Amino acid sequence: MKTIHKIAAALLFGTISLPSFALDELNIAYFLEWPSANQVAQLEETFDKRMGLKVNWRSFDNGNAMTAAMLAGDIDIAYSQGFVPFVVGVSKGADLKLIGVAMTYSENDNCVANKSLDITQENAKTKLVGKRIGTPTGNVTHYKLLRMLDHLGVNKDDVRILSMSNADASAAFVRGDVDMGCGFGGALNRMKKEGSLIMTGAEQEAIGLKVFDIVSVTGDFAEKHPDVVRQFMQITEDANLAYNRYPERFYSVLSKASGMELEDTIDTLGKFTFLDKSEQLSTQWMLGGIQKFTKEVADFFVEQGQLPRSLSQEQYDKTIDAGFLAEVR
Repeated sequence: MKTIHKIAAALLFGTISLPSFALDELNIAYFLEWPSANQVAQLEETFDKRMGLKVNWRSFDNGNAMTAAMLAGDIDIAYSQGFVPFVVGVSKGADLKLIGVAMTYSENDNCVANKSLDITQENAKTKLVGKRIGTPTGNVTHYKLLRMLDHLGVNKDDVRILSMSNADASAAFVRGDVDMGCGFGGALNRMKKEGSLIMTGAEQEAIGLKVFDIVSVTGDFAEKHPDVVRQFMQITEDANLAYNRYPERFYSVLSKASGMELEDTIDTLGKFTFLDKSEQLSTQWMLGGIQKFTKEVADFFVEQGQLPRSLSQEQYDKTIDAGFLAEVR
């Protein structure tokens, strides 16, 4: 009997050969412990076969490191880069283009408080004062934390925000080195076993917190290799459609690809939504919503002292390119 991932590769992704592009290799940034629908194609080397390229997948711990790697020429496409690192990067002059939405995940990125502190939304204004919070900074997790504190009436200067990687924030919280830990994916799952949420993802969405990751490239790469970018988006679209039809078929292979236990993989995927082309090409997302949200996030970070200045709405509009996705079949 064929394995599930072999069936998936044969039936859903195919092995259509396309002419080789000018590149010999393609370097893609992604996150471990962050399963995505297109990792089936990653594991089966579908990208390599259909694009006629050797595709190298490089794992990163945060989206800001992805930006730095792209600007250095070490990464060609960042898949599932955090939206906030993108906003920070373009606000500082980075030549980046947002070309798609990787996934949305309001429940898969959050902050967890020590249960013994009994912190609630009602008492957070007083009980969080002086507390230590471990979090990645300059990314969507950091943005959500600042917005949540603002919503709860907590002055960010009244807490100790400690910049840590996703994994380190989780470890520090479990050890008791911080009173609250913020993170995503597997790190968040580990923290939730030891603590409690102050706000659920749904409650955060209700106050306007849109949480999603993106697909990004440099403007230079998009201009020089448009066929590569288009084909990457096509294969990813195929993967999203296949997963959305039969998600349970892909749990085992995505567990292997993401480096997570099967139970944690299923739990994490259950909190993701992989938008198809038609959903992304809507006024809520690529045709207006993201453009507006980019400006809102940048302005908020300026108010919080996290960015020296923001750009104009017109300048942010130019960093969003829906053209590649529009050509996907």
